[in-house]
Amino acid sequence: MAHSQDQQKTAAAAYWKENVSLLLKLLVIWFAVSFGAGILFVDFLDQFQLGGFPLGFWFAQQGSIYAFVILIYVYAWKMNKLDRKYNVQEGDA
Repeated sequence: MAHSQDQQKTAAAAYWKENVSLLLKLLVIWFAVSFGAGILFVDFLDQFQLGGFPLGFWFAQQGSIYAFVILIYVYAWKMNKLDRKYNVQEGDA
């Protein structure tokens, strides 16, 4: 009985570690797109055009929002895979 509880605790810790790792990676990408492309590198990016607008302006106004929505879908997809890996997926009840 205790052995099974130890395995569950170990699996839960591994699951949480992978979850936090994924979150941190996605947040770094979001930061790079929103803050990096929209603020830090805006002068460099503005020499390129996208849809008739300077690329830095586009990232500040639209790109970071699109990136955020894409990252939400990536997070959901990766978490579904992680849930199946650790057998904690939601039931079809």
